[in-house]
Amino acid sequence: MLDALAGAGPQPTIAGRFRGFLPVVVDVETAGFDARRHALLEIAAVIIRMDETGLLAPGPTVACHVLPFIGAEIDPRALAFNKIDPHHPFRDAVAEHDALQRVLRPIRKAVASEGCTRAILVGHNAHFDLGFLRAAVERTNFKRDPFHAFSVFDTVSLAGLAYGQTVLAKAAQAAGLGWDNSEAHSAVYDAEKTAALFCAIVNKWRALSMGMGPAGAVG
Repeated sequence: MLDALAGAGPQPTIAGRFRGFLPVVVDVETAGFDARRHALLEIAAVIIRMDETGLLAPGPTVACHVLPFIGAEIDPRALAFNKIDPHHPFRDAVAEHDALQRVLRPIRKAVASEGCTRAILVGHNAHFDLGFLRAAVERTNFKRDPFHAFSVFDTVSLAGLAYGQTVLAKAAQAAGLGWDNSEAHSAVYDAEKTAALFCAIVNKWRALSMGMGPAGAVG
């Protein structure tokens, strides 16, 4: 049945599914809550892919540790929460502009290769991540930011709708994705779990809308 559905029309594309936008999951770790005052310390992004049947899956992860910008404030309470030492010699952190280059350049390439017009940020409390990303772009005068300026997909709302959970750890567990508290609050781990959650929710909706079970099998 799946083969018949897949062959019933043109191959689905991620550009067609999201009106020309490429979903990219972003998670940042920071030294506080104010994007203009507090340091950006880590950034990770997961590019979302679509297979030939229209199912989403997390693609490659790009990530970088970031040096606090000159004059940045650091709230010790934030560091106690995310366990980051901004000045640890083994962080291999780079300046904000270099970090943006490493993370955003592959996203721009993916936007072009998928036939999309822009990336759209997916996040858990997504406007927090978008705020820190845009503040870094403005501070460094970074050119060609691939993300939509204000639109996002927020997995808080999506998970609340799909699973009745708004906390990332609980939503991931409700989706059957598991959760490791010892790994949480690193940008890479949280971005990859958020990506898996986003894909699970979108794929679940697709299956239900096509009269299938949650796993994609005909009900």
